[in-house]
Order: sequence, then structure tokens, then C-alpha cells
Amino acid sequence: MVLMATVAKAVVHLDFKDEKQLQTALEALKPEMDAPVTRRANVSFQKQGTFLVLQVEAADTVALRATLNAFLRWIASALNVMKLIEEL
Repeated sequence: MVLMATVAKAVVHLDFKDEKQLQTALEALKPEMDAPVTRRANVSFQKQGTFLVLQVEAADTVALRATLNAFLRWIASALNVMKLIEEL
């Protein structure tokens, strides 16, 4: 966790089709949690049923946007890979 003054905050609720898909996406995001996008933002996840709650707190709106964009792209990529695997 990075110590900083929080200026910007966002909470995003993402609904997955089932718990297995949610858990797979979380596993795919683990490496990204260990290496933060920026030192100016903190990211946390919570599972609520089939929802993934992504919380981002940042020192400024630029760091907030960059961090949100990065995590949402990684989640979308994980979902695309899961979809391709299901189609095989």
C-alpha cells in the first residue's frame, strides 16, 4: 500500500456470469496487484456474490484515470481469453 493523500476515488461494480469466472479474473489480476500501475494510486478488490468491486483511490484525477483504464483493460482481456477458451 502506498501512503498518499487521496483526492480522487472511484468504485466500479462488475457483474460476472458466475463465481468461477470471477475467481479466474481475480487470479489473472494478481500480478498486477503486486506491481502497482503508479505510486499515486491504491487499488483494492472485493467479491460480492458474482460482483467484483474495484476500488481506486488516487492522489489526482490523472492517476485515477490511468489506474482505472489499466485495470478495466486487464479485466476485459481476461474475459476475452475466457470467452475464446469456452468457444474451443
